[in-house]
Parts: sequence; C-alpha cells; structure tokens
Amino acid sequence: MKDIQNIEDIKIFVNAFYGKIREDKLLAPIFASRIESEQWPQHLNKMYRFWDSVLFFQKTYKGNPFARHIGLPVETAHFQQWVNLFTQTIDEHFAGEKAEDAKRRSRNMANMFSAKIHHLSNNPNFKPIV
Repeated sequence: MKDIQNIEDIKIFVNAFYGKIREDKLLAPIFASRIESEQWPQHLNKMYRFWDSVLFFQKTYKGNPFARHIGLPVETAHFQQWVNLFTQTIDEHFAGEKAEDAKRRSRNMANMFSAKIHHLSNNPNFKPIV
C-alpha cells in the first residue's frame, strides 16, 4: 500500500471514513442531527480542505472545527468510535509515515475535543462567544 501523498488520497480516505460514519449505530445519529443528506457534499469538501491543511499544511481550510461540536450529545465512547473508524479507514487504504501522522492527529483531536466538551458540559457558567 502507498502512503497518503496528496488531496486525491485525502478524498479517498475522507469519503470512505464518512461512509462508515453514516452507517455506524453510535455516530450516524449524531452526524444526522447536524448534517442533512443534501449537505454531505459540502461537508466532505470542507473535510478535504481540513485534512489537506492538517497533513500538508495547505491553507485551504477556514473555520473553527471545535465550535461545530459544542452542544453535541457526545461522550468519550463517541470519540473512541470516531478514532476507531478513522484508524480502520486509513489502514484499509494507506500505509506509511503520513498515514501514521493522520492517525496520530485524529487521536489527538478526539482527545482534545472530548476533554473540552466534558469541561464545558460541567461548567454551568460557560457562555460561548458568538
């Protein structure tokens, strides 16, 4: 298997990964609550740009990924499943340094998002800046 080398490779794993997400018992309802069927192409395009920025330092993604997750009814198990599906998808399609970097970064993001969401849900004085 080859390593992740470019945006075309990112499209392969993003499409496969979100295909798994949309079928997953635990995660599908969470995503469906925020992304309607007709919005999936836009979401996938945003994720291509996100991972292109993360893995290849391209400045194609604009946004605040954490802000979109505030208020979701998610727990540690959701993030663990997200990482499991992400890792499985990468391993099915790619091998190499960049593939390992993608898996490491996904774990780090999931841990950070989980910790922040847990903190915010236990802080009744938190008011997001709009």
